[in-house]
Amino acid sequence: MPSFDAYDGTRLAYHLRGKGEPLVVLPGGPMRASAYLGDLGGLGERRQLVLLDLRGTGDSASPTDPATYRCDRLVDDVEALRAHLGLERMDVLAHSAGGSLAMLYAARYPERVARLALITVTPWALGMPATAEDRLEAALLRKGEPWFEAAFPVFEEWLVGKGDFDPVFTPFFYGRWDAAAQAHDAAADEEFNDTATDVFGSDGAYDAPATRAALAGLNAPVLVYAGELDGGPRPGLARRVTECVPHAEFVVQPGAGHYPWLDDPDGFAARVGGFFAR
Repeated sequence: MPSFDAYDGTRLAYHLRGKGEPLVVLPGGPMRASAYLGDLGGLGERRQLVLLDLRGTGDSASPTDPATYRCDRLVDDVEALRAHLGLERMDVLAHSAGGSLAMLYAARYPERVARLALITVTPWALGMPATAEDRLEAALLRKGEPWFEAAFPVFEEWLVGKGDFDPVFTPFFYGRWDAAAQAHDAAADEEFNDTATDVFGSDGAYDAPATRAALAGLNAPVLVYAGELDGGPRPGLARRVTECVPHAEFVVQPGAGHYPWLDDPDGFAARVGGFFAR
């Protein structure tokens, strides 16, 4: 397992999957070990995936200072990975919360980004959070599912702050609640660093006006990729990201939830791989 030292001496690990030119992958969660990404539906057959375990997750060490879990503080870890790999410029794919980290990285180091794919990313870094209404709108699209009647009331209570996270509504995060989705979800408890999750988006993590201003000058092509059934972000919210970068394209994967590579692996790998092949 390859590793490198971050700016503060924290030892960070990454995992290589597939072959070809390197594609740096930033996981979401926030602060979830990169194992949940797998090979991104076969994308590893087109590019060598460099899956970073963010500090305190997966095989990476925990830092001495927990404040360094904050999203803006993680930017220098990504830059340290680029330098370690010896890449002048790099292609980056970010999923979910990792998208805010990727946007902060692109804002600070625009000359280091060749192409950027933002996969089902809620744009917290741009001051655009997903709302409870967004998530409920997406949930209502699932009325025909056999699990809907038991899951929806509990989900609704959680979204308005009247209950704890309950596994009964986990299917809302997947386009298909099949064996692959259930296995993927079952591994989640062991993949999160809850302390780091709480710090990731804490006060000071984002300066939305500054990030918007910086990204307005980004020359790299950007792919904004949404799932039709995802509630965080809804496709409409994801599309708004394209208004903040000059060279962006937008794709919605039909029938997909928050993990689109599970819902249509071949389609996902073809669309995203095609973007990076240009």
